[in-house]
Amino acid sequence: MVTDGVRHAMRRAVCGLLDLLFPDECRICEQPLHEISRIPVCLYCLKQPQALDAEFFCRTCRTPFLNRYPLDETGQCSLCRLGLNGFDDVYSAGAYEGNLRKLIHLFKFEGVRPLARPLGNFLAQVLPREQRFDAIVPMPLHWRRRWQRGFNQSELLAREISRRWNVPLRSPVRRKKATVPQAGLTSAQRRKNVQGAFEVKRGPRLDGLSILLIDDVLTTGATASACARALKRGGAARVSLLTLARRDRRGGMDVQTNSLASAAGGS
Repeated sequence: MVTDGVRHAMRRAVCGLLDLLFPDECRICEQPLHEISRIPVCLYCLKQPQALDAEFFCRTCRTPFLNRYPLDETGQCSLCRLGLNGFDDVYSAGAYEGNLRKLIHLFKFEGVRPLARPLGNFLAQVLPREQRFDAIVPMPLHWRRRWQRGFNQSELLAREISRRWNVPLRSPVRRKKATVPQAGLTSAQRRKNVQGAFEVKRGPRLDGLSILLIDDVLTTGATASACARALKRGGAARVSLLTLARRDRRGGMDVQTNSLASAAGGS
């Protein structure tokens, strides 16, 4: 019988041989990889990202602020007070920077689809267990963008959450309009850009359902709000948004990464 110790030694020997014959490096830190994996990222770079830290947050959309003045006495920002955010609450794994941003780019643009599992774990860690949802819905891509990319990254993430939470995955909404890139647009321009971009498909209605909408990156919330409003037109009672990352727009950080907004498909 092969003991655990022997099995571990054999695994290390095989890993060492493969490293010798097929040396590879972590795609983020460029250090040698010592494990056999379909993910070209070391365990250190796959660590859970730090939560976005701020003293002041909008209680609904969780946008961070430098001070409390954009918030009313209930803790809401102006967009949420005016009802411009179609979603009811937001959860994000971390800020769109550092290793998390690099992981998203590997997953989304370089086609490293096995990253869906660890990234899905990041999402699962920030979603409160007491929350209850009737359906998981991925942010839809326009058919042309999906054809170019070959897959919808939000759908792969949504499958992970659906499996972990045992909640059905549904795709009741489609993106009917190919919008121009959101990069360089103001918040108002972004909202106008995605106006009418989504519609609910024919089929069973969503009457009274609590929906968890999954996306990769949240920027201003314009795209996610447009999709959430479409879901509510289809009957959904509540739409929560769950994203891997959100841009920290305090102190001009969004300007620093503005050139990447189009690539990120920021919501």
